[in-house]
Amino acid sequence: MRARQESCCFTGHRPGKLPWKYNEADARCLALKRRMMDAVEAAYEEGYRHFLCGMAMGCDLYFCECVLALRERHPDVTVEAAIPCPSQADKWPAGQRQRYAQLVAACDFETLVSQRYTSACMQRRDRYMVDHASLLIAAFDGSAGGTRYTVEYAMGRGLDIVDLPIVTEDFTDF
Repeated sequence: MRARQESCCFTGHRPGKLPWKYNEADARCLALKRRMMDAVEAAYEEGYRHFLCGMAMGCDLYFCECVLALRERHPDVTVEAAIPCPSQADKWPAGQRQRYAQLVAACDFETLVSQRYTSACMQRRDRYMVDHASLLIAAFDGSAGGTRYTVEYAMGRGLDIVDLPIVTEDFTDF
């Protein structure tokens, strides 16, 4: 694995908090994915080569897909799946479980943060990622929850933060 100074982690909302929910064809979702790709490419240009992803449904999986696309163009990129517990995806819809399994399998590293689900394993995963990175990319709307916890923890640890605000207004122009 890479040194913290060349590692980047990510946090973002799950589908339930996104204005488009599971509709990834929504213009706002497509725009966010483009901004994520731009942020990942900018991080690469700044020297980041290792990317940590918490593998939650929604924004985490979008981010993982962006980094895997970056790795296709730049083989020196590595991707780490930071998994909070073995049962993370067990109750997800079938299509999302399949997507998760394919993405985890495509990662270069897999770190299991907790051997079983606990009420604290998600935050433990978030702290692990922040503690092993110097840059956080955040797709965040400001609301309370795990994404906010991760952003605040990263601020306290002195990470640089790239903010990708969640657009809530419906729009058709970019």
